[in-house]
Amino acid sequence: MSQPLDDAALDQMFRTARTYNGYLDKPVSTEQLHAIWDLMKMAPTSANQLPARLVWCTSPEAKEKLAACTMPANGAKIRSAPVTVIVAMDTQFHEQLPWLFPHADARSWFVGNDALRERSAFLNTTLQAAYFIMAARAIGLDTGPMTGFANDAVDAAFLAETPDYKSVMISTLGYGDPASIFPRSPRPDFDTFNRIA
Repeated sequence: MSQPLDDAALDQMFRTARTYNGYLDKPVSTEQLHAIWDLMKMAPTSANQLPARLVWCTSPEAKEKLAACTMPANGAKIRSAPVTVIVAMDTQFHEQLPWLFPHADARSWFVGNDALRERSAFLNTTLQAAYFIMAARAIGLDTGPMTGFANDAVDAAFLAETPDYKSVMISTLGYGDPASIFPRSPRPDFDTFNRIA
């Protein structure tokens, strides 16, 4: 049986974790990128779809190319971050289901239904984007997720060889610089946005 995480772990994952706008001059290793994936792939998606496809921008050239596809303020964040990841969705994810979900003929659920496939790809990739954030925090890194970019431009620049992949989110990654954040925005109490039926 699972045991509750202690307060230090809850702080790192949720309570004191923040979205960072800048990072310390400290590298992120390829091993850390693998560690993030090895955690986030374990979290649930519908029928084990795992539709997210990640592009890790680590070189100055890749970061500059990505920065050119974003709002100016986001471009500056990308250029200064050790890594920025593009989280894309595979709109043909169902072709992988025979081996990812061998318990049923899940591929047939999506064949010929573009609307269902796209909706499912987007929803489950968005879940995986959230898992990316939590996995990064779990291994001691910080993130700066953003959607202020031109999806078509990112897709053309990074995903042209895989036209079924469509960008959903990008996020900087590294060791967050506390000087780059502002006071936390409001977080409402339970009764504000919840009801028990």
